[in-house]
Amino acid sequence: MYSTIPEQYLLNHIKLALEEDIRDGDHSSLACISKSTTDKAKLIAKQEGIICGIEIAKRVYSLVDKDIIFTPLMNDGDRIRKGDIVFKVEGPAIGILTAERTALNYMQRLSGIATATNDYLEIIKSTSAKLLDTRKTTPSMRLFEKYAVKIGGGHNHRIGLYDMIMLKDNHIDFAGGIEEAINKTHHYLRENNKTLKIEIEVRSMEELEKVLEIGQVDRIMLDNFTPKQTLEAVQRIGRRYETESSGGINKETILSYAKTGVDYISVGSLTHQILSLDLSLVADR
Repeated sequence: MYSTIPEQYLLNHIKLALEEDIRDGDHSSLACISKSTTDKAKLIAKQEGIICGIEIAKRVYSLVDKDIIFTPLMNDGDRIRKGDIVFKVEGPAIGILTAERTALNYMQRLSGIATATNDYLEIIKSTSAKLLDTRKTTPSMRLFEKYAVKIGGGHNHRIGLYDMIMLKDNHIDFAGGIEEAINKTHHYLRENNKTLKIEIEVRSMEELEKVLEIGQVDRIMLDNFTPKQTLEAVQRIGRRYETESSGGINKETILSYAKTGVDYISVGSLTHQILSLDLSLVADR
């Protein structure tokens, strides 16, 4: 399930989140609830969306108190509606309350990302374009947020700087131009015995022509092109290279880009301008 979140990374992240919240104790709960008290609670959806992070929440509860019984009633990727019960917990009351905020912080944000991703996909479902995320993620939350994009039906772009070459405008300018950037990149890959894919950003039709003249890349990113310019570029490229649209694309404009025949559309707002989904843990009476 967590193909992009290694087990130890997941556990370490949750432990850090719990330490941030608990420190020397949940004094609100300890002050008024007996350690021997047991109780029940349920997570209720307060709005419609795509749920994400259920297994993460389960890990949170188990790390706070191994005696808490966590019963999921849904799976990541399920569409929820207002009033749906996502999971139930039963066991030591203090543990249930201590784990609550950390579990919800993960689930609300990840569900918001999954929901936004699914909303975008609904808009472009009549086309063949694939929706990508970006590196515009919350520090230390990247693997979680990219997991949520996948749960929402989207695709992950590169995870970080290490798993793909992306020659953006500053790389090109600092290297001395498009030809220099591409040639130096291939030299670097040969010298270091690496086989990373190469994507290059173009800002105009003139830059596109230069890339097509040189070649030696896997994907061309059309940055801040209008839909009309994108159509022209996609037709000019043909199927020689993968194509990607990027640059301020939103729900109002994404369909016009998808209709051009571009292979990928990257949307940074999937992870950096997101509204968390409204979820609430309440006593199960």
